[in-house]
Parts: sequence; C-alpha cells; structure tokens
Amino acid sequence: MKEEIEAAALFITQLVSQSSQLANLPEDRLQTFKRHLIRLFEERFHNHWFPDRPQRGQGFRCIRLNGGSRPDPLIQKAALETGLEYCDLRLPVEFTMWVDPREVSCRWEIHVQITS
Repeated sequence: MKEEIEAAALFITQLVSQSSQLANLPEDRLQTFKRHLIRLFEERFHNHWFPDRPQRGQGFRCIRLNGGSRPDPLIQKAALETGLEYCDLRLPVEFTMWVDPREVSCRWEIHVQITS
C-alpha cells in the first residue's frame, strides 16, 4: 500500500508543481503537501486495501475531480494544511485516479480554449 500511495501523491504533487500559478512554490512546501497527501491517503485507504482482491474497495480508493463538482476533500485538506488554496493548485478539470494494490492509474482531460 505504501508504494502505491507514494506514487499517487508524487503524481499529484508533480501536477501541482507544474501549475503556472504555483511554478515558484518552494520545494519544501511541495514536499510538505506531498507528505500530507500520503498521510491522508493512508488514513482513508487503511481498511479498504485488499491485495488478494484488488478490485474490492476500488471505488473508495478513487480520487475524482470533475469541473462541476466540489473539490476532492483529501486534496483540499492537504492544501489547507500546507497553507495553499485549493483553487491555486490548478489541477485538471477532469481527473480520475485509481489507487489499487500493485497499480496506480489515472485519466485526465485538460480543457484548452483556442482563440483565432
């Protein structure tokens, strides 16, 4: 569980670090954000981790962002604990991550406005 959670937290932290809004965020604050994500994911997934049946609990371990819905509570809490505003994270509008035994996968969309 530890490796998968660390991979998920690293990926989200890298998305945040590439945000134009937070491009100059000091490395120590990024690492603090990542540590908070790891702790929150461990707490949430603790009783929902079944290595012998990876699909069991998969919905509970899904991190879902949707432009029309509220922020993901774990990511929002990690941001607040780090002194960041959730809106400044500039995460993709559509983002889904599954954190499963032996596998972390995600899907996202970036909406780009093209002007002529």
